[in-house]
Amino acid sequence: MKKKGFKTLLLLSVLLTLTIALYGCTGDKAGDTSSSITIGIPQDIEDSLDPHVAVAAGTREVLFNMFEGLVKPDSDGNMIPAVASDWTISEDGTVYTFTLRDGIKFYNGNPVTVEDIKHSIDTCADTSNGTPLVEAFSNIKSVTIVDEKTVEIALNTANTEFIIDLGNFNAAIIPADNETPGTTPIGTGPYKYVSRSAQENFVMETFDDYWGDKANIEQVTFKISANADSVVMDLLGGSLDMYLRLTPAQVDALNDEFTIAEGTMNLVQALYLNHKQEPFDNQQVRQALSYAVDTKELIDLVSGGKGVEIATSMYPSFGKYYDASLNDLYNQDLDKAKNLLTEAGYPDGFTFTITVPSNYTQHVETAQVLAEQFKKIGVTAEIQMVEWESWINDVYLGREYQSTVIGVDASSLTAKALLQRFESTAEDNFTNYSNPLFDETFAKALLETEEEAKTAFYKECLLILAEDAANVYIQDLPEFVAYNKKYAGYEFYPLYVQDISKLYLVEDEN
Repeated sequence: MKKKGFKTLLLLSVLLTLTIALYGCTGDKAGDTSSSITIGIPQDIEDSLDPHVAVAAGTREVLFNMFEGLVKPDSDGNMIPAVASDWTISEDGTVYTFTLRDGIKFYNGNPVTVEDIKHSIDTCADTSNGTPLVEAFSNIKSVTIVDEKTVEIALNTANTEFIIDLGNFNAAIIPADNETPGTTPIGTGPYKYVSRSAQENFVMETFDDYWGDKANIEQVTFKISANADSVVMDLLGGSLDMYLRLTPAQVDALNDEFTIAEGTMNLVQALYLNHKQEPFDNQQVRQALSYAVDTKELIDLVSGGKGVEIATSMYPSFGKYYDASLNDLYNQDLDKAKNLLTEAGYPDGFTFTITVPSNYTQHVETAQVLAEQFKKIGVTAEIQMVEWESWINDVYLGREYQSTVIGVDASSLTAKALLQRFESTAEDNFTNYSNPLFDETFAKALLETEEEAKTAFYKECLLILAEDAANVYIQDLPEFVAYNKKYAGYEFYPLYVQDISKLYLVEDEN
């Protein structure tokens, strides 16, 4: 994963961001092809624009509109045809055959070819620099061009989740002849790249030759709005038409010119602990902190009671893997927490630092509530707020931290996408978590071909993380999105993506 600096880019994958969706308003779609919208986002796109290596969540949410794989997720989480018009799977589950969609083009005007498909999949599966760019592609045995319309992907072993892996953003199909994909992005999506200004904005416009339903808003500007204190003013003043990560207090400060969409961010917010830093290498200490937290109180204070409690590295959108009963594993018990600290050798508590990115109000407020709750068991948490770039470099990349409050999302609709970072050898294991039992169970899940058994192994992995108190798990944060009422058409996705193409301008009825 050293290719194109991928190791560094892969480790950006926990950038907190969210899936947005907006309930459709009444009114007809506008026919105004010169329409535009300015959307506020809390941090710059610091990743590569090459989808094969750009795995930061904040990058994926924007570039989702520009790139597509052979398949892609819809708003219900189903994999639907994209670059491929259809596919078949062999009876033994090891050979996937795809048919290239008729007439599909890249937005530079060139037709998509089977050579482009093979190039893209081979690039994602390449192991010459370590692990492949898309982890699941390590199971690919071969990619064969059958004819000018057909590509065959053979696997070493059957994988019931492989079609979902192909819908991973990183598996996007790009031109084989694009020598600078990191700075000159070329995809097949409903929008095409226009410009990027560091710390200012990212601009895209409609791709008129898109194979599917055309985007309704011609120009979209993602404006970097890192100062949380100015967001409401910018919305009310008109410099922003939409903002993606509002707090309940910010929502209350807006007027009736805005529609507020409410969902969840589809992420695992937690106090993530560095297991190579004392005292978090001690399970009893981690369990004590978990028993010290009143999650309901925290959610009430930070999220206005709207968040969804979680107790392990899984959020509700994953359905069959999410187990709400685990939420009772660490109900607040201050006496038990104090006893565990005493047994661990900390009868008088200890002091530690929570490093939190200052541009994410929800995380800052969560850290503040946690600090107050930890005082009740004699533990002092000192909050260190840092700029986002510092958080990336020092906390996530450098792993020089004791604890941090952040949210972790999934790159695809598989339990594997949330769990693989806890493998002891995983490059994106920023918590330095190491548990042989977890590693063994996770490996069994990957090898299992029967869906029911695979699900059981994944749920066992989640139980291990919960019982081990791998981190102090909190919630899937609520998602509040404000947008001017002249727009309508967004939908919630179970993943962190934004489908801007569905947004449209409501006709003025006056």
